[in-house]
Amino acid sequence: MKFNVKTTKPESEKLDALVLGVFEGEKKLSADVAAVDKALGGMIAEVLSGAEFTGKAGSHILLPTMGELGARRLLLLGMGKRASFKLDNLRQAAGRAAQLVRDYKFKTAGAPLADHAGAAFSTRLHGQTLAEGILMALYDYDAYKTEREAAERLVFEAVTFFAPVAETSELKAGLVDGERIAEAVALTRDLVSAPGSDMTPTILANRAKEMADKHGIKCQILDEKAIDKLKMGALLGVARGAMEAQPPRFITLEYMPVKGRKPLVFVGKGITFDSGGISIKPADGMDKMKYDMAGAGAVIGAIKAIASLQLPVNVVALIPATENMPGGHAMHPGDILKTMSGKTIEVINTDAEGRLILADALSFAERYQPEIVLDLATLTGACVIALGNQAIGLMGNDQGLVDQILAAGERTWERAWQLPLWEEYSEQIKSDIADVKNGGGRPAGTITAAAMLAKFTGAYRWAHLDIAGTAWEDKGRAYVPKGATGIGVRLLVDLAREYAKGNKVTAGGTAAQVAKPAAKAAAKPASSGAKVSTNGAKTSAKSAPRKK
Repeated sequence: MKFNVKTTKPESEKLDALVLGVFEGEKKLSADVAAVDKALGGMIAEVLSGAEFTGKAGSHILLPTMGELGARRLLLLGMGKRASFKLDNLRQAAGRAAQLVRDYKFKTAGAPLADHAGAAFSTRLHGQTLAEGILMALYDYDAYKTEREAAERLVFEAVTFFAPVAETSELKAGLVDGERIAEAVALTRDLVSAPGSDMTPTILANRAKEMADKHGIKCQILDEKAIDKLKMGALLGVARGAMEAQPPRFITLEYMPVKGRKPLVFVGKGITFDSGGISIKPADGMDKMKYDMAGAGAVIGAIKAIASLQLPVNVVALIPATENMPGGHAMHPGDILKTMSGKTIEVINTDAEGRLILADALSFAERYQPEIVLDLATLTGACVIALGNQAIGLMGNDQGLVDQILAAGERTWERAWQLPLWEEYSEQIKSDIADVKNGGGRPAGTITAAAMLAKFTGAYRWAHLDIAGTAWEDKGRAYVPKGATGIGVRLLVDLAREYAKGNKVTAGGTAAQVAKPAAKAAAKPASSGAKVSTNGAKTSAKSAPRKK
């Protein structure tokens, strides 16, 4: 996809389609719409005077231009009510418009930089949001499709935005921001969408390494021997069932451009396929268990975006990766696992494996002396029951951090809802024979899972995001096609931006200056080598990457 920014009049540009947003119930035309309406002899005003198109959110009407405009067609897009318009409404509108242009088989489209939100957000953020909506909406996981109709291969090639001269620079920068974020979301979607046989722990580690090498991120991959030396007994316990065929990996990604600053540590659950182990899942729906590494995919995508945006903030991503399979060596219900922290866990249910591998990863995070630690995980079916598919379940040990995440979720529309994490819930996970058990029964299943994780968070500020209900989309929405959603990437990027404010890049900043060595069994972390520079005026964008 190529993005162009021009200062010419929208009505004169040669395009396949000119897109104009119209607010619901408003008969007075905005300046950009009025100019086009005048060229069309009042056609838009006439349409709005009737009942066939009112500007309701999600609605549209396609009109011929009869040669009166440079564009062959005019696409009026309903923006909903102005009073309730939020930033995500713009993202949704951009996504719907992109899908309509694609479905109508148009190759080029254009739109004026309209005053859709008044002074609610900056021109740069406006551009970022438009690019995110367009590119995320056009995502298509087609790695395994061999038969496609010729019409399906028609390419939506370019979008032209029309803006005043004073706003073009900020708009271009915003479009580049949005392009980079959307590319990171696409990477996450690709990783999560891949079949379990093609996204094993080793393959996931290799994909993370490939990404890191392109963006100046330090990547370290620990194999089963290094994991054993670190005494990560919980991760190894889950991995036992698949150890011979698909051994585990522990992946560290370090982006450290700022000397002397504590890093943000993002931990992603990386169960590349979850059969449930000995406590095997029902066959119905097990095919989706390839997406049980959506937390891992999110933190890989997030650190990619943060590095490509060159944000002045130190970030570490940690991914414990394994399959959870039954087998002769698989862990049994009733087993006791000794974790990296020294604490012991009684395994009540082998299908409650995510909290086991995260326990070791959260202990490992402590050696970075982190500013904050966030873990993302498709952890519990109970979260889907509690919150459905609309909200991330959020808990933590620091209310200030929780509030930051809630605010970032509102800004990015990757919304979270806080659940309590009172000490009383820990009563449900007390074990008679170990320090803790990995199941507290059906009541408050999402909370008791987080309560177990809290036992391994040390002294740092921590929050847990249960994305079980939000990581996969069954129906398709404005900029979220069916399948993997890439949830968490944009939220983490937004949070990192907040922490980056006021920071400056210091040459030579290394992981070792703000963290202990990643592992005695592995090489000492090196500098990421990443530096921050101001975005240029680049406006052409390649399509988001696809798995080949």
